[in-house]
Amino acid sequence: MFDSMATAADMRLAILFAGIAVVLLTGVLFGRVARSLRQPIVIGEIAAGIVLGPSLLGLLPGDPTRHLFPADVRPLLSAVSQVGLILFMFMVGWKFEQRLIRPHVGMAAGVSLCSVALAFGLGVLSALVLYDHHDTVGGKHISFVAFATFMGAAMSVTAFPVLARILSDHRLTDTRVGTLALASAAVDDVLAWCMLAYVSALVTSDGDTGDLVTIALRSLVYAAVMFLAVRPLLSALTWWFAGKEQWRPLLVTLSAGALLSAWATTWIGIHAIFGAFLFGFVTPREPARVLAEHVREPLEQISLVLLPVFFIVTGLGVDVGGLSGTQYLELGLILLVACAGKLLGAIVPARLLGLPWHEAGTLGLLMNTRGLTELIILNAAVSLGVLDGQMFTMMVLMALFTTALAGPLLPRGEAMLALRPEARTVVPAPGTG
Repeated sequence: MFDSMATAADMRLAILFAGIAVVLLTGVLFGRVARSLRQPIVIGEIAAGIVLGPSLLGLLPGDPTRHLFPADVRPLLSAVSQVGLILFMFMVGWKFEQRLIRPHVGMAAGVSLCSVALAFGLGVLSALVLYDHHDTVGGKHISFVAFATFMGAAMSVTAFPVLARILSDHRLTDTRVGTLALASAAVDDVLAWCMLAYVSALVTSDGDTGDLVTIALRSLVYAAVMFLAVRPLLSALTWWFAGKEQWRPLLVTLSAGALLSAWATTWIGIHAIFGAFLFGFVTPREPARVLAEHVREPLEQISLVLLPVFFIVTGLGVDVGGLSGTQYLELGLILLVACAGKLLGAIVPARLLGLPWHEAGTLGLLMNTRGLTELIILNAAVSLGVLDGQMFTMMVLMALFTTALAGPLLPRGEAMLALRPEARTVVPAPGTG
């Protein structure tokens, strides 16, 4: 009996390994296709996850999805994806540069606050239409406040990491609109994370005011410890390890810290991604060159290998064929609200603040990209029990559409600078501003 149990466990691991291999190879293939279509690689990886799920592969005779990713293997797959996600969120927090915001603080604040306010408001209005059809998840009733706040947060987000890659691909990084988009997206994401943290606390407390206050107080204590104690400790450790050129212990220490911080926020009652992000945010950026070479790059490679597993876990929850005619109308509403909120919310204030129409339109397209950040928020909502399967499918399709929309419509940097030389901007190098 023991041998048969050991064999079953070994087979689960073997199937897990095979599934991850298929995910990685499919992600590379679809990523290359996406690049050929002037799309960021993440579009191809998200599409690969959907293709390997019930929306396409699962429709083939014999349901290959069920054999490739059986039910008893999916929790293991999810665990692997969460490690990749935590490391990725740590890197996002670590790369968050205040220097990007400083040169455009006024305009970035105006664009960001307007786009978030309009997108959030439209998201809440759409919740009025959608709530009655999606107010129960797994037999549990979801409060309208939690559902509406989540819809507002999901509509408000801009994918900062994907945006940076799109700007690089289109050579817009050194343009005024490029740096303004990065600065605005950074503010957007912080506001969206705060809203999601509120939803997380609201759901965890089950609406109980006392529990909600407890979670808020714990969060404040946690933030104070991170900034007042962990930040200076990390700075001292980083310089000590750098002075001795002991990069492996530093890499391990930072990785362990991100995981422990993720555990802490989960214990507090908010999602683990916030712990990873904030730990990255308080991690020192100096000495910049050696940290980038010896610590950041290895961690990025690890997260880039593990992160495609996150896409397949997402894809396994997307069932396009499970949508009915009414839900396609709901999808149309979601797409309309998502695009209107970010496009109008960014273009109008940019024009009022003096940006030409061409640059304001480009800014609106950039702010409308949601990509990976949206998927992180959606998966968090699923784990919290805020979204049912059909809403999850529709929101993932919205994230894919809004991100893919930017590629073919954005101008190249050379064309923009040739048309308007004043559109060029200079961003201070790391450590100089």
